[in-house]
Amino acid sequence: MGKRSRTKARDEQAATAEVGPRQPCPCGSGKRYKACHGDPNAVPAFVNRPFEGLGSECDIIAMRELVPAATAPLTLADPAYADRAVQLCTLLPTAAPAMVRDSGEIWLGLQVQHHFGDPARDLGAVLLKALDAEPGIVGLTSPPGDGPRLQDLVTADTLDITVHEGFGFWLADVEERSAAMTAALEQANDAAAPTQRLTGADAAYWTSVGSKEHLRWVMPEPEDDLLAALARLHAADKDGLAEGSRLVGMFRAHGLLAPVWDLPIGTGAEVLEEPAARFRADLDKALADPTPLTAEQRSARSGLANRQVTIR
Repeated sequence: MGKRSRTKARDEQAATAEVGPRQPCPCGSGKRYKACHGDPNAVPAFVNRPFEGLGSECDIIAMRELVPAATAPLTLADPAYADRAVQLCTLLPTAAPAMVRDSGEIWLGLQVQHHFGDPARDLGAVLLKALDAEPGIVGLTSPPGDGPRLQDLVTADTLDITVHEGFGFWLADVEERSAAMTAALEQANDAAAPTQRLTGADAAYWTSVGSKEHLRWVMPEPEDDLLAALARLHAADKDGLAEGSRLVGMFRAHGLLAPVWDLPIGTGAEVLEEPAARFRADLDKALADPTPLTAEQRSARSGLANRQVTIR
């Protein structure tokens, strides 16, 4: 079986959860499938691409896995809740699944401690609970079972995402802050790496982690097609974004890939706008190229495939 065939077979296995019992679980836990999502008595079946169909799917994945502090308003599809404000958040205090504010606004958290196989179903279940809950924290203590997913409860509009410098939005509507609140906020802010979303590229996020800067860009294309296109650009020396930058690998998260570039210290986000737009145009051309990969391009593709890290 050729490399392309093996990759396609692997992707089809992951998408349907038809994985051998002794193979690694596709959720990225590091456990064998039979001891993780393949155990009917443990957790529900793993959903490979849970956020497909949602507006800004790539940004939602970035918010869940890569971005420290960001928010985006959601619009409920049910006209009965047209006046109910819902905010999608990267992280809430104590990693809460949801909070109902005193105003009645609902905050949904993406970065949570539970993982029941389908994050979109988890979000749907939490949202339904929050709609009927009093102000306070709303969560899940067990798998939610069958029911509507987030896609079924909100419109598919593109999200208006705001990246915050820290978690000050947690307490923006709190007039009297206790010492415990202030301490928790300071602790969360200390752990948040500076992050900015590029304005001219969907789901592309610059971040500084002290000794390094990165651009992490969640892309919607199928893995095999994206790897081939990236290999074409690498072989043509067109995969850089700024002087001294380097495409070093990629994350695999919730069914999509997120290429990662190392950037020289001091690059910042602003100077990446034009190169990112140019790269996206080159990538689109490479994606549309039907010719077989050359030996050099196949070698580049193999190298990229070996530099992937699966998140969850």
